[in-house]
Amino acid sequence: MIYNYPMSTLQISLAIVGGLVLAGVVAHSAWSARKNTPRQAEPDSVTPSPTEPGGDIRPQLEAGRQEPGFDPEASLDAALTALTVPEKKPGLDALIDVIAPILVDSPVSGDAALAAMPGSRRAGSKPFAIEGLNALSSIWETPVPGQRYSAFQAGVQLANRTGALNQIEFSEFVVKAQAFADALDGQPEFPDMLEEVARARELDQFASAHDAQLGFTLRAKNTAWSPGYVQQSAAKQGFVAGSIPGRMVLPADGAGHAPILGLAFDTQAAMAEDPEQTALRELTLSLDVPQVARGEQPFVRMCEAAIALAANMEGIIIDDQGQTISPEAMEAIHADLEQLYNTLEERDMPAGSALGRRLFS
Repeated sequence: MIYNYPMSTLQISLAIVGGLVLAGVVAHSAWSARKNTPRQAEPDSVTPSPTEPGGDIRPQLEAGRQEPGFDPEASLDAALTALTVPEKKPGLDALIDVIAPILVDSPVSGDAALAAMPGSRRAGSKPFAIEGLNALSSIWETPVPGQRYSAFQAGVQLANRTGALNQIEFSEFVVKAQAFADALDGQPEFPDMLEEVARARELDQFASAHDAQLGFTLRAKNTAWSPGYVQQSAAKQGFVAGSIPGRMVLPADGAGHAPILGLAFDTQAAMAEDPEQTALRELTLSLDVPQVARGEQPFVRMCEAAIALAANMEGIIIDDQGQTISPEAMEAIHADLEQLYNTLEERDMPAGSALGRRLFS
């Protein structure tokens, strides 16, 4: 005979507690899985206007700002086309180049000049160039077929970010310029090597003391980001894809100019088989100060982008020491940059100009 004994109060309590514990474990597992899943890009989302950042930095940095003409809703194809328009190379300039005139007895065709050009356009680590004086327009230019040139000049850059022109590089410049002149029966006139090398050292010292490349790191507070989420968030601030996976740029308003800002995250994550399951916790915003014109207000736009991205993506802005960057710190950096811009302009090498970009490259 089978007897069914009623469950005691203790058994019922234990059963209820066990059920609650099991439910808690399941809920915690689901929460952990959700927490550890990178934020994903929203499908077919409409790009809204950039979020207005909070804090005091916007009104204080924005004084006198000219609104940029870049439309964040313009097509990606149009933005990339603007980035790939070839830029006219700036001519030689005595401020940052050693220049050697080359005299010829009679005009030389552009085809003959091009045939005599050296195979490399560098002397050591410094850019090397040859220009011809167009017999028709009287303008110095890189020789082109179908034109005739009444004189030539060879030049090598005095300094760039690799350092100052040294005696070995000057000697290589002389050899290349002499070979070009010999091929055209021309007569080069070279300046004194020691004087030019000394001038190169002085220019390099100036450039080293007035170079500036800034970076902000944006770090996730809690949930990590997927590459697609980062790209979508950055696109809302006007960034477009760069030529390297994991790189984006904020294009300048004019075609042929250097990008205003760069944005970078892990290249390997961007190239993963399933990048959307890859967790990113940091991205970097960068500004190469001498490469971007002052009128673009690049640092203001860098601060705006950083603040807006931090607000939208639930991140914090930190420096390379891991310290949070406050609006007050941004204002101090901005004041220092204004002094730097003034100094570069006084030296006739404004940020974003052809000379400035060549020197700081």
